[in-house]
Amino acid sequence: MSQPLAERLRPRSLDEYIGQKHLVGEGAVLRRMIESGRVPSFLLWGPPGVGKTTLAQIIANTLDTPFYTLSAINSGVKDVREVIDTAKKNTFFNTTKSPILFIDEIHRFSKSQQDSLLGAVETGVITLIGATTENPSFEVIRPLLSRCQVYVLKSLDKADLLELIQRAVTQDLILKEKNINIQETDALLKYSGGDARKLLNILDLVISADEGDTIITDKIVTERLQENPAAYDKGGEMHYDIISAFIKSIRGSDPDAAIYWLARMVAGGEDPKFIARRLVISAAEDVGLANPNALLLANACFDALQKIGWPEGRIILAETTVYLATSPKSNSAYLSIDKALALVEESGNLPVPLHLRNAPTKLMKELDYGKEYKYAHDYKDNFIQQDYMPKEIKNTRFWEPQANPAESKILEHLRKLWKNRY
Repeated sequence: MSQPLAERLRPRSLDEYIGQKHLVGEGAVLRRMIESGRVPSFLLWGPPGVGKTTLAQIIANTLDTPFYTLSAINSGVKDVREVIDTAKKNTFFNTTKSPILFIDEIHRFSKSQQDSLLGAVETGVITLIGATTENPSFEVIRPLLSRCQVYVLKSLDKADLLELIQRAVTQDLILKEKNINIQETDALLKYSGGDARKLLNILDLVISADEGDTIITDKIVTERLQENPAAYDKGGEMHYDIISAFIKSIRGSDPDAAIYWLARMVAGGEDPKFIARRLVISAAEDVGLANPNALLLANACFDALQKIGWPEGRIILAETTVYLATSPKSNSAYLSIDKALALVEESGNLPVPLHLRNAPTKLMKELDYGKEYKYAHDYKDNFIQQDYMPKEIKNTRFWEPQANPAESKILEHLRKLWKNRY
């Protein structure tokens, strides 16, 4: 079986590398380091398919030094220690260059796994190159982050992607033997979302569907992708279409549809934390005060997912998805903050009433800051009616309760307190 197109076209040198000119173009920082033959420890941060792993392999091909590779998905502390022990032995015989350890998806390493790297990186036993799709500020421990420079890789732009398409059809050993007529490229670029690997996979899918000559148009690309549901696109339009269908199914109280779209994302390799974040948002925006426990469960889902990992994490996502989809719905909190923001935009920075202001200094007290403020807990039922908003808008209502048992109960309570407002 032949290699995938993306693997066949993987660059072997900087001259073959497409994109990231700010890092590897003539005179750029990484090119200078690679050409000098000495690289410090650093992290490559960027979205999928922009050349992080490829760049590490080019460094391995270019530098005359031992090169070790680990994937954070299937490696543990034991694997890290074995590489470090091997590196120490190599360093004993070669004192000029430290062996390089490349860790793909380093953000998936736990704190203890990252801790196991610190000593070797600090003493120069190894030079660490880590690749991550997540913000290192949140996913990499501070001591390790302080020992590594971070370089940001960008999604490939249109010119880079067009160059990649041209290289594929003219230089790939298999494709250059075919008669390929590329008439339109908008769909290829749109669905790739700046991801070189995704672009080549789509191109390979479209071309392999034809026995003879291949004509590529936007319509043909779209039809071929729709015929192949596994071609889930984490970076392009399909990514946003599916997450949109997922959230709208939850909002529409359809647990079966919500689970289906969840399965599409799981099967397509979507980042589980992205799904969990959207569930937290949905719990607040769509379920809201109709069932406040939804937000607690969604947040617990996010935390548990990080502790449990994959693939069992799919069960946690499924439980939360079904819970949110079957919960009563209210967007009253969502509507209230948007209404308030619109008024803030319109009215500007209205002054805080004097009686609500803090008075930490003698001068502020002399200016009546905090004067006549009534402490609610000193009164019956822990409530005293007073103005809490600027006088210009003191009678404005932002929160409007919706027709569900939870908010009806809240409304009943507020009516007892604020006899004229509700």
